[in-house]
Amino acid sequence: MPHITLNNKLPGIAALLKDFPETAKPMLELAQILLRGDSTLSEGERELIATYVSSRNGCDYCQYTHGATAKHLLDASYDFIARVKDDDADSELSPKMKSLLTIAGEVQQSGKNVSGDDINRAKENGATDREIHDTVLIAATFCMFNRYVDGLATIKPDDESIYDERGALLAEKGYGWQTDG
Repeated sequence: MPHITLNNKLPGIAALLKDFPETAKPMLELAQILLRGDSTLSEGERELIATYVSSRNGCDYCQYTHGATAKHLLDASYDFIARVKDDDADSELSPKMKSLLTIAGEVQQSGKNVSGDDINRAKENGATDREIHDTVLIAATFCMFNRYVDGLATIKPDDESIYDERGALLAEKGYGWQTDG
């Protein structure tokens, strides 16, 4: 049960976005820019970063929703998404993506954990300054989103098909439509 009274029965962040449109607008704009805007990282790779950070934060709603979105965008399996979250997908990820997920994991703990060695490794593996910037900002943003969702104890569906449906919708439409419910 949510910690505050919400005027809808939507799950996760969707309930908060619906009831608090003044904060929903900038949050959704940021999500749209980070996850769907211009980038040399694919939309699926960016969703994978969001999934990884959300998993490490223990935010079930976000890790399952963004994992489903990544699955749809990457045409991947849920088994692959689970292996990425468990740091067990080394052979399936590019060295660049592995190094970016390392940076995202460091940011998830503390921005100060990102080292020069982490950055150099990412660059050696082909990451650009923009990709490193975007990885850090996606990780930091999802720490905020995860704490928002879990700090207010929003509803987490038990039915996995709900996450798959939501992921398919996010993969197709992005983030701007969400304040409509």
